[in-house]
Amino acid sequence: MTGRERRRPSPEKKRERYVWYRLGYSLLGIHIVAFAMICAVRHAK
Repeated sequence: MTGRERRRPSPEKKRERYVWYRLGYSLLGIHIVAFAMICAVRHAK
């Protein structure tokens, strides 16, 4: 029974890793957009 229990979390871990990568990239994208907006506002003045 322990073998089955150990095998089960692997798809969950894969999904969790995918979620973390998605979260990281989304945060990176938000920072890039924010930086672009700041630059646009500074150059507009």
